[in-house]
Amino acid sequence: MKIAVFFPGIGYHCDKPLLYYSGKLAGQYQYEVRRLSYTGLQKSRKDLNQLAPEAFEEAYAQTDAALAEVDWSQYEEILFVSKSIGTVVAAAYAKRHGIRCRNIYYTPLAQTFSFAVQDGIVFHGTNDPWVQTSVIESNCQAYRLPLYVIEDANHSLETAGDVKRNLHILTNVMELTEGYIKDKV
Repeated sequence: MKIAVFFPGIGYHCDKPLLYYSGKLAGQYQYEVRRLSYTGLQKSRKDLNQLAPEAFEEAYAQTDAALAEVDWSQYEEILFVSKSIGTVVAAAYAKRHGIRCRNIYYTPLAQTFSFAVQDGIVFHGTNDPWVQTSVIESNCQAYRLPLYVIEDANHSLETAGDVKRNLHILTNVMELTEGYIKDKV
């Protein structure tokens, strides 16, 4: 059995493009898909590269409650797909629960790397106001994670005012995502 758990961002829910289409891909490859959602989180940070700890703690508590009944031992393949604050929560959850998993990190925050980051791929936009590209690059190098950098893309991996380019970016990201998902199928 295989499971894919989707950890959203604060304003980037599982019905938005990156998580919606990667969820469709996971289902296509016979993963049981679990989509988390967070309520009442404040979109705040201490400064660039630093998410406010209260937002993380609340998202983590909601994740812990939502996944409390999952028997992780029944799965031979576990995939965590995460976005923004969800990348921090996914990394923390895997570490605290001793879960060995593969990861797709969409626009991770700097705090993601404060946990024992496991195998995965990373997507980052150079105009992401939540984290500096150099921070993502150095952490991906340290953890030997493949990093896909999208020039001029923001925290949603989109660029301003160019719909066709955004669709092209989304297509490329989903092709890489599918390659990562099916590599272990």
